[in-house]
Order: sequence, then C-alpha cells, then structure tokens
Amino acid sequence: MADLLIELFSEEIPAGMQKKASEDLEVMVLKGLEDAGLKAEASEAYATPRRLVLAVSGLPLGTPDVREERRGPRIDAPEKAIEGFLRGAKVARHECEEREDPKGTFLYAIIEKKGQETASVVAQVLEQTVRNFPWPKSQRWGEGSLKWVRPLQSILCVFNDRLVPFQIETGETKTISKEDVKEAPNEWKPYPSAVRMEATNVTYGHRFMAPDSFAVDNFADYKAKLLDHKVMLDPVERMTLIADRAKALAAEKGVEWVEDKGLLAEVAGLVEWPVPIMGSFDPAFMSVPEEVLILTMKKDQKYFVTRDKSTGKLAPFFITVSNIEPTDGGKMVAAGNERVLTARLSDAKFFWEQDLKHKLEDNLPQLADIVFHIELGRVSDRVERMKALARYLAQFIPGCDVDEAERAAELAKADLVSGMVFEFPEVQGVMGRYYAKAQGESDAVADAIRDHYAPAGPNDDCPTAPVSVAVALAEKLDTLMGFFAIDKRPTGSKDPYALRRAALGIIRLITENGVRLELAETLVNAAKPLKPYLGLMVAGASEDAREEAILRHVTATIEDHLLPFFADRLKVQQRDQGVRHDLIDAVFAKGDDDLVRVLSRVSALSAFLDTEDGANLLAGYKRAANILRIEEKKDGRSFDQAVDAGVLTDTEEKALASALKTAAADAEDALMVEDFEKAMAALSSLRAPIDAFFERVTVNADDEALRANRLALLSQIRAAVNTVADFSLIEG
Repeated sequence: MADLLIELFSEEIPAGMQKKASEDLEVMVLKGLEDAGLKAEASEAYATPRRLVLAVSGLPLGTPDVREERRGPRIDAPEKAIEGFLRGAKVARHECEEREDPKGTFLYAIIEKKGQETASVVAQVLEQTVRNFPWPKSQRWGEGSLKWVRPLQSILCVFNDRLVPFQIETGETKTISKEDVKEAPNEWKPYPSAVRMEATNVTYGHRFMAPDSFAVDNFADYKAKLLDHKVMLDPVERMTLIADRAKALAAEKGVEWVEDKGLLAEVAGLVEWPVPIMGSFDPAFMSVPEEVLILTMKKDQKYFVTRDKSTGKLAPFFITVSNIEPTDGGKMVAAGNERVLTARLSDAKFFWEQDLKHKLEDNLPQLADIVFHIELGRVSDRVERMKALARYLAQFIPGCDVDEAERAAELAKADLVSGMVFEFPEVQGVMGRYYAKAQGESDAVADAIRDHYAPAGPNDDCPTAPVSVAVALAEKLDTLMGFFAIDKRPTGSKDPYALRRAALGIIRLITENGVRLELAETLVNAAKPLKPYLGLMVAGASEDAREEAILRHVTATIEDHLLPFFADRLKVQQRDQGVRHDLIDAVFAKGDDDLVRVLSRVSALSAFLDTEDGANLLAGYKRAANILRIEEKKDGRSFDQAVDAGVLTDTEEKALASALKTAAADAEDALMVEDFEKAMAALSSLRAPIDAFFERVTVNADDEALRANRLALLSQIRAAVNTVADFSLIEG
C-alpha cells in the first residue's frame, strides 16, 4: 500500500468556492480510482486561496489482472454476427475458443487485461478531473483552451514518494512564421502544436513571505514544508487561529469579539498565513445605526466587529486579518485599514444625517417612480394594496390595532428611496424603523416596518408582535396573489420572484402565531385591488363581462393553483418536523384552509393512527372502500344511500349500523368545537364492530336487496371515517 498527494496550484480561488472545490476534487479522483479497481483506505481534501490539495492513503501499487470469458454466437452463425461479436470483444477469430453444449458449438472470447500500475491510473484520472472540473465559473487565459477558475500554474502529483509522470494539454498555440521575425526576432522557433503542463513534485510557498519553490516526497513532508514556507494548509486550523487570536486581541481592549461563522470561513479562505490585527474607528460614528456600521465592516472590508462587554453595544474596534506578518506588529496595516474604514463610515454618516432631515412620508411620492412589476403597477400601487390588506388582516390577529397596521403598511416601503438604503440595500426595513422612531411613530409601527420582510428564510426569526404579523402577512400575500394572478408561477426549479419563500413565510406567520383565518377568503381580499391590472386581460369587453371574467380568473387561480401550492409548501415545511405528507393531503382534501386548524387536525390524526385502534380502523376502511369500488364499478351505480334497518338480519351488521350512527354524530359534534382528539376517539369506537362485521358477515349475499343494503353499510363506514379526513389518501 502507498499514498498519493495531488496539488492543483493556481491564482487566487474565490473563498466561497474553495470548500466545494476541495470536495469535488476528492469525489472525482476517488471515483475514478475506484472505477479502475483501486480503493483507498482514507483521504483528506484541503483548500487554500491558491491551492486545492488531496491526500489519499492506503492505495494498492497496481490494479489486479482481469480475465473475462464472453460467450458469442454459434460457429455456424451468419458471418456478420460473428464479425460483430469479434469487434465488440476486440479479439481475432483465432483467439476464440469453440465449446460445445446441448444447443450447439459456440464461440468464446477470452479477454485478459493485465493490471496497470497505480501511477498510470492516477495520471489518467487526474487529467480527466482537471479537464472536467465543475467550477461554477471558469476562464481561459492566454491562447489556451483549458478552463479553470483562475489561471492554473502548476500540478503536483506524487505517489509512493515518487513523481507521477503526467501532462495535460492546456491549449493550441500558433507557430510564429519567418515573416514575424521582424516583430519578434527572439521568439521564432518551431513550436509544438500544443502547449502542455507537466506534473512535478515541486510547489511554492507563501506568495510574499516565502515564494520559493521546494520539492516534496509525501503528504507529511509537504505539510511540514508548507508550514516552513508560511502556508497553513488546513482551513479549519486557519479558522481556529483567527478565532483564538481575535478573542485575545479583543480581551486586551476590554471588549468582546463577535463571532461570525460565515465571515470566519470566508476570511480563512482569503489568507494562507492569517495574522489578526486590531484596529479602531472614531467613536463619533457610533451615532450611525449599528446595523450600517456592521454591514460596512463585514461586507465591504471583511472586518470582525466587537461589542462592549457590559452594555452589549457595538464597540469602536474592529479586527482585520492580514495575509503577512508585519514587521512593525501591524501598526501600518491597522492604520491603512482605519483610513479606508473612516472614509466609508463618513459616507454612511452623511447619508444618515441627510435622511433624518425629512420624514418617511415625504418619500412616498417617489415610490410612484419605481416599477414593482410591469403587470402589477408601481411600488406606490403596491403600498396601497398592502394598506388595505393589513387593515383587513388586523381583525384576525388578537391585539392588533387596525390603524397602526395600516400606518405601518403605508410607511413600510418608504425607506427604499432613502440615501442610506440606496447605498446599502441590505438595510431596507431596518432603516425604516430608525427613521420611523426618529419621527415619533409608535414602537409597534416602527417594528412592523423593520419586520415586514421577515421571515426571509426557514431559519429566520418569525415576527410575533401583532402589527408586525399583519404587515408581514400583507406584504407576502400581495406578492403571491399578484404574481399567481398574472401567471408568473414557479416552474420546476425556477422561482424568480421567490414565491415559494413567500408562501413558507405566510405559513410560518399564521401557524406560529395562531392566526385563525380562511386562506381562500383572504386571498380573494388580496385580489380585489388587482382588478385594474387583471382587467387588461379582457380589455374591450363590457364592464359586466370584464367583472365576470376577472372573478372567474381569480377563483380559478386560487382553487386550482394557490391553495394546492400552499398545501405543497406546508408539506415541505412540516416534513422537517416529522409530519407525514399524506396526512396533510388527507386533511386538506376536506376543504379546510384554516392552517392552524389543519395542523391541529393532522396532529390528532397522526397520534390516532399510531395507536392499534387507528391502524386497524384504517385497514378496515381500506377494505370497505376497496369492496365498494369494485362493486360500484361492476354495477355501474353508487351505494351512497341510507341503510334500511328492516333488511338488516345479522347481529354484527345491526351492531355496526348502530355504532356508525353514534360515531358519525359524535365525530361531527367534536369537529364543530375543534376537539379533534374527541373526534378520533369517536371513530375508534368503530374498530370492534367493523372487525366483527367483516369476520362474520358476507357482503355479497345472494339476495340482491340484502347485498345492496350491506354495501350501503360499507358506504356509511367510508363516509363516517372520512368525516375527519380523506382516509383514501392515507398511505399504509
């Protein structure tokens, strides 16, 4: 057994691509080796800004010899059939054996493949890997045809402490003719038809501090020499060093480093030799909202922020990570970064002060200049729709002030035309809250302006304040209803208007806050302000005809598309919580679109089916439904009719009829008061009489009247059980 080391050395790889690229390198190389019959014991993949590295241990020195026997046609088969077999097996006629069996004499091709040295296999696999590497974005350079994320500079490939001879064509190049000598007198020579990059056992150290090349024999040698040449190979080690040193630097200033895992991973992908350095900025900038300060430092400069330990407020210190060891302890680096940050924070402070000179409502006329969507009007039109919808929704949200909901919806988009949001779009909503507070709006209104985009994802906090819930729901419902109404629905993986995310946001806002509303009716209200835009689809028709066409379109959109879309999103959202999708389908099929009630019913149904009574009742239901389906198809009629008590003869069918009458009534009464556990308990009482009925009663009796009555009894089983959910949609 021996070890393999591969390094692909290039110009700087974007930090966000490094982890995936190292994983892809590992997967592609290991799969190529396994396909050739080489299975490794272990492997490790690494990435730095300039290199992708794969270390594989426990590889055999070669692939095994393979002997394969392939049976062909009979020796008296047509010549073309024999030729085809020989061509496919890549053997000559005299290399085949003739063997007899009861069906005749057949040709057998004996194919023997000698094993390959692992080094040869590695060379082939690595060439294919480099040529077909799945970079999200790649480029060519010079006159080459090879694509890589950034210009590839060298390939290191060592197996069993020896160089693996390997080369790859990087592209075609033209031959300089004699006529070009005047332009390039020292360059004329008979160039080969292709440029090749050859693998070596040599790599390079840190770009600035130790750029010299050095040869390596194996992974241990490689890693040790990299450290000597100021390169930390493992991104986890770089992250750990940055975090530990950042904490220590912050502690020296009496502040607390704010850990940011995403930024930590990104910064570790920007440096090969991380050196955290503390810097500071003028406390006068602390008057600017901290979200803007953090965004400026994090997004633009890749700085870590600090907080005051006692107050939790942002502190005027930052931590940057250098890729070199400064000779002055980092003073020059810190000073340079401080100058850059001061300039950016000065811009932010200017925008903040300018925006405070006028009120949010002063921005509203400018929203008429922004097109929301060509078929849905301008942002000012959207604001009017949100106001009406927020006012409507407020009545369903306990503790929600109707006027505050409308006011928050009116101002929710006003910060879009502020100087700060124009410069920093990421703080839209957040800045709206600051401006609202500055002009004396209530906390509920200000918070709702900030929260109306939330939740933007499955891990975001969901608003809980009543006014915030109303405005956030209004914003997302207007988005969904509007784009569905103009047939801009998601298709496949494409969702340009983030409608799936909006639907999940609505589901979370409703279910996590216990908002009781009928979804279809709410969507109808959301569609009312869209009439002027939907009317364009039937331009030229009379007003009555236009109204009727719009109503049909809205109704069809909601029933055929939006409600099923919500059901699918609910299944996705609940799947992560272990809720079965078929139970959601079974409850939704009853036409209930109160999501809080739907989930309560699903929960009760799930708990019931987990019991022995529930499982047996489901089995009895399916047996009854299957018999009914067969008999109704055979007779061409339905047996959904009242049971004639006078025709009942057996004790078991009489007991079942009585139990069905009682259970159905009890289940209906329980559903009326939303006591779903009680409804399930009522159904559980049917288990014993159904079991007894199927055990002792013949449904398809010879007497036609008796048979029809018993089938009607099965129909009542189906109807009674389907009171709480459509059991035909439940799996199992």
